[in-house]
Amino acid sequence: MAETVWSTDTGEAVYRSRDPVRNLRLRVHLQRITSSNFLRYQPAAQPGKDLIDLATFRPHPTASGHRSEEEEEEEVVIGWQEKLFSQFEVDLYRNEAACQSPLDHQYRQEILKLEASGGRKNRRIFTYTDSDRYTNVEEHCQKMTTAAREVPSFLVERMANVRRRRQDRRGMEGGILKSRIVTWEPSEEFVRNNHVINTPLQTMYIMADLGPYGKLGYKKYEHVLCTLKVDSNGVITVKPDFTGLKGPYRIETEGEKQELWKYTIDNVSSLAQPEEEEREQRVFKDLYGRHKEYLSSLVGTDFEMTAPGALRLFVNGEVVSAQGYEYDNLYVHFFVELPTTNWSSPAFQQLSGITQTCATKSLGLDKVAYFSYPFTFEASFLHEDESADALPEWPVLYCEVLSLDFWQRYRVEGYGAVVLPATPGSHTLTVSTWRPMELGTVAELRRFFIGGSLELEDLSYVRIPGTFKGERLSRFGFRTETTGSVTFRLHCLQQSRAFMESSFLRKRMRSVLDRLEGFSQQSSVHSVLEAFRRARRRMQEARESLPQDLVSPSGTMAS
Repeated sequence: MAETVWSTDTGEAVYRSRDPVRNLRLRVHLQRITSSNFLRYQPAAQPGKDLIDLATFRPHPTASGHRSEEEEEEEVVIGWQEKLFSQFEVDLYRNEAACQSPLDHQYRQEILKLEASGGRKNRRIFTYTDSDRYTNVEEHCQKMTTAAREVPSFLVERMANVRRRRQDRRGMEGGILKSRIVTWEPSEEFVRNNHVINTPLQTMYIMADLGPYGKLGYKKYEHVLCTLKVDSNGVITVKPDFTGLKGPYRIETEGEKQELWKYTIDNVSSLAQPEEEEREQRVFKDLYGRHKEYLSSLVGTDFEMTAPGALRLFVNGEVVSAQGYEYDNLYVHFFVELPTTNWSSPAFQQLSGITQTCATKSLGLDKVAYFSYPFTFEASFLHEDESADALPEWPVLYCEVLSLDFWQRYRVEGYGAVVLPATPGSHTLTVSTWRPMELGTVAELRRFFIGGSLELEDLSYVRIPGTFKGERLSRFGFRTETTGSVTFRLHCLQQSRAFMESSFLRKRMRSVLDRLEGFSQQSSVHSVLEAFRRARRRMQEARESLPQDLVSPSGTMAS
């Protein structure tokens, strides 16, 4: 007899389907391997040897001379949430006194109808649906680890009380928006409904009663063959996965008489007909088309375009951290300086900001303050200078690091500046800083005890001041001290009509600034064409206002 190749992967598999889950059909095949079938294939003892024949240990046959095939092998096709009763449920619901809920009485009526029609078709394979008690108990007692003596944590105990069920979802009091944003004394039901991701979920268990012959209907012999979970998004979770080309799964029972069972799970859902698939595709296409139109109506058609030869710059930035400074409790004052020529920003735009005060923490030999302070701004550049040697300037980000102690004494820790990146994308910039200093012990004592130090009246002096008009800027005699550094993270976006050019022209242009140089001439041509159109329109209006006898050539000859 060939050796059976078992499937040892009993993990769950996740599928997604757009079809209704009610069309799901599973075929479950269950077969006993031992002890009866295995013993039948054992060779008999050789005569003359003092051995016991294995046939002695075979189970006693039935009156017909052999064991019923239904006891050895069973195959059932099960639909989604289809209820198949076990022997235990049949014996339980026969007694009307055991029926307590409306669902119990419904099961009793179904069992009586089955008995009247000849009994149930299944013997060992049965199911627990989403409405059965087993679903609640199984989810409440589910273990998180493989430890034999697992002690549930506080989180596990709280999550065990949350049942993700469709019937447990309740409306929010008629959909009225509550004015209370914070609930100071939340109830357990409020926490369960609002503080947990409650995805509607339905569960179904396919079970097997692996009890010995004549002992069906005992809870201790029930084993889970397959667990099915379906949520409202069409996600189907199967544990274990469908057998397919893999080998069957195995179950070894415990007890005095250990037995081996194998079973397979196959998806036998009927395939849709070509006409149904085509009709479904048309429905989905129409649905997606309407959804696209709805989204387009929300966005609108008035997409704001830049002027020819203009570049719009969007910067979403973050003051990440500051490190290497002498004192604690740091904060950063920063601003963006736009060049005076060709650059502008909206009137409502704020180009400066101050972070919160942040305490430092030790990281190696340095003390680091993590701000994570976000900021954003927008600026526009219009290329008008057509001279070849005119290089456009780019905005500059200035920063000033200060410290504030318990006695409200502040000290300047450093100044720094960096030119914003000229290319779009994400950039991480580290700005080194320095501060002015005085020679002598008195200045350091003043800085330590009463705070304050030399400060720059104009922060643009960190680079070249905007008020400087000369050719050379001398800082001779200006004493400074190198301090720490500030880290910025910038996400730059650029918008320009130059990006709409063909790929051939893009290869010839090295940067956005190169693209903008050619648009200065295009802008002048564009203005000339607009003036020509306006003049032509005024001429046509003037011709229409004149009498017809003056305009037509025939009228002139007749006069």
